[in-house]
Amino acid sequence: MSYYERFVHVHGSLSTRWKAMKRLLELDPTLENVYRWSPSTLSKHLHLPVTHAHLLSTALNKNSPSAYADALKKANIHVIPLYDPAYPQLLKQIYDPPWLLYAKGKLELLQTMKLAVVGTRKPSSLAKQSLVHLLPPLITKKLTIVSGLAKGVDGMAHKIALHYGGNSIAVLGSGLLHVYPKEHTTLFHSMAETDLLVTEYAPNVRPQKWQFPARNRVISGLSIGVMVVEAAPKSGSLITADQALEQGREVFAVPGPVGLEQAAGTNKLIQQGACLLQSAEDVLQAFPHLF
Repeated sequence: MSYYERFVHVHGSLSTRWKAMKRLLELDPTLENVYRWSPSTLSKHLHLPVTHAHLLSTALNKNSPSAYADALKKANIHVIPLYDPAYPQLLKQIYDPPWLLYAKGKLELLQTMKLAVVGTRKPSSLAKQSLVHLLPPLITKKLTIVSGLAKGVDGMAHKIALHYGGNSIAVLGSGLLHVYPKEHTTLFHSMAETDLLVTEYAPNVRPQKWQFPARNRVISGLSIGVMVVEAAPKSGSLITADQALEQGREVFAVPGPVGLEQAAGTNKLIQQGACLLQSAEDVLQAFPHLF
């Protein structure tokens, strides 16, 4: 079995236990010994509760690394480890890049120039107007639109990108075997065929609330900048904006009318120094060396 097969298999077995994966690679860089460790040894070395160590041991011995890799291939799921040359360079540069990316669709989109678009799940009528005004000129410049497939602004951004002949990447907060939200089932399957779905979670990982803030760092990490269209004061989109700033990315915010709750968060971002976004040209001028 190859190192790639072991890496993918162990990561899938560990599911969302990133710290355990880091400890394991420090203790067993070749990932050969872990298959011989007992549950008690796994618990001791990886700082896992005994019950979790037993589950891990079962998962590791359930099928072989090569069989697991074959199952992913049959499901048309591509796996890109952090050490792979195909891994996006911008994402590799963030503080805590995913160990693996699971992807379905056009892998070549990972190598394009990307702009993240995020916003509220309950957009006003102004949000769609803003997106229709802002995105088409950026799409003509070959920018790939990245978002999170969530309700509201995320879903609209994906659909507008596709409608205008652009490309889009959806970063998921769950594994590729689970569609979330269900309202975007058609969009999910369409993007798997024509564009790209990507996640750091193993295919069988179900959506959990805490996984979405972690997902947001990947949305910003893939992108040269983040456009926030509408966001209430406690919107998850503001988490993405904060992570973008920590990663050294540009943050653009669409201003909104006083009194509109969905505009309170974006207006605050502008007060704090985000670029006030009125036209696509504001984005293009922020990256003069790219356009």
